[in-house]
Formats: sequence, C-alpha cells, structure tokens
Amino acid sequence: MNIGLIAHDAKKKLMQNFCIAYRGILSKHDIFATGTTGRLVEEVTNLSIHKYLAGHLGGEQQLGAQIEHNQIDLVIFLRDPLSPKSHEPDVNNVFQLCDTHNIPLATNVATAELLIKALDRGDLDWREILKS
Repeated sequence: MNIGLIAHDAKKKLMQNFCIAYRGILSKHDIFATGTTGRLVEEVTNLSIHKYLAGHLGGEQQLGAQIEHNQIDLVIFLRDPLSPKSHEPDVNNVFQLCDTHNIPLATNVATAELLIKALDRGDLDWREILKS
C-alpha cells in the first residue's frame, strides 16, 4: 500500500517518533512524503521514502495529485491546529481530496495509530480492490 505523510512544523518531531515506533509496519509499504517531513523521517528510520517538494513549494499538491489518481491508500497528516503558519501546506485541500476519493486520513497521532494497526491487520485491503 502507498502511505502519504505530511506534518506541520510543530508536529515533525512527533511524526519522526511515530515512524520510529511503527517502522516495522511502515517498512512493508511504500511511503510518500512532503520534502522536509520525508527527509526527517528517513534520517531517523532508514526507511526509503519517496519525497515530494517541500509542502510550501508544491509537495502538498504533488501528494494531492496522487490522491486524485487513486495512487495513495492512506494519509497521515499531523497538523498543528493551534498555530498553523501561512507557509505550511493547506490542510483543507488534502482533507477534501481524501473525503472525495475515500482515502483514510489521520490528522492526529491517536487516529494514525489506529489506521497503522488496521493496515497491519489487513483491514485496509479493500483499497487493493479499488485500484484493480
């Protein structure tokens, strides 16, 4: 399965820790991430990550294009709802695309853990049927 990762600046360390904790599960899948998030996660996990541009330079749009073409199966977007910055990726675009295309989306670490564990159990295998 293809997993998309995005994290606002204030949540990048949390994304790193999440990916360290679930490295075993993540290593079985293809990971796509906005540039800075992908680099930071790759540095601490040694996972191979397909990196887009940085979120504010178009990486969020690149991920959005993959969502539109049914090429992403799960998105983890750890966002900072209390202090988003103008240069950080536009959350609403990714949310709308995931809702439109029925892509499971986690916006906090609690939901991300539920989705990753469901992925590991095979609960998201229905995504494979949609892609064929």
